[in-house]
Amino acid sequence: MILTIIDAIGIATISLCDGLGLFALFFLRAIKTLFYTRPKFHKWFVQMEHIGVDSLIIVILTGIFTGMVLALQSYIGFKRVGGEQLIGTIVALGMIRELGPVLTGLMVAGRAGSSIAAEIGTMRITEQIDALRTLRLDTFQYLVVPRIVAGVLILPCLALFSMICGIVGGYCICVYVLSLSPEDYVTSIKTYVELSDIRGGLIKSTVFGLILTWVGTYKGFYTSGGARGVGIATTQSVVTSSIMILISNYFLTKMLEQL
Repeated sequence: MILTIIDAIGIATISLCDGLGLFALFFLRAIKTLFYTRPKFHKWFVQMEHIGVDSLIIVILTGIFTGMVLALQSYIGFKRVGGEQLIGTIVALGMIRELGPVLTGLMVAGRAGSSIAAEIGTMRITEQIDALRTLRLDTFQYLVVPRIVAGVLILPCLALFSMICGIVGGYCICVYVLSLSPEDYVTSIKTYVELSDIRGGLIKSTVFGLILTWVGTYKGFYTSGGARGVGIATTQSVVTSSIMILISNYFLTKMLEQL
């Protein structure tokens, strides 16, 4: 019984290390391809449109309503201690430092990350990737690198839209629903929000863009098992990238705080 448990633990550990190693080598190969092959700028812009522009409406709606809810919840708490004039600071810092980048990463992971995994996974099971290799085309140059680069470049822009929309949504709630002073809302933001806060949020969103495209391309590239395998790869892509975004958010917060 004990030997069976030890054997199962050993097999799971070896399988985990093998998967992590393949995951890291996949990223290293993408980096090598990026710097040692001719960039496909047209494909970069196509993927930026697919990942970023097509996700803009979802990101804007998420940002607006998150800012509105944050303003309402902050009002409930600050009203008890007479600090309503600080609601603008809470909404702005919350959206810029945490909610904007994280929610943008999660929403894009659900929309674009799953699409990336499904698209490349379908190409894998229909042998289109093998056909590209037969034509002596670099599959990483055509399929992987453009998506990763597009995610890294476009996620900060989406996060910026989310931050702005969240602050505007909070302003609308404070001024037109709670009848608070618009001057207090704007002044508190100007007083307490610093450029380092915005820079930290953009750094986070850049890392989140890397994570969701890296995971999506990896899961799609190594899809197996037919149509069912594509569904599994798509689900694993969303779940894995979401978990990695939430975990990396903590470590990025600690790192940026120390810097």
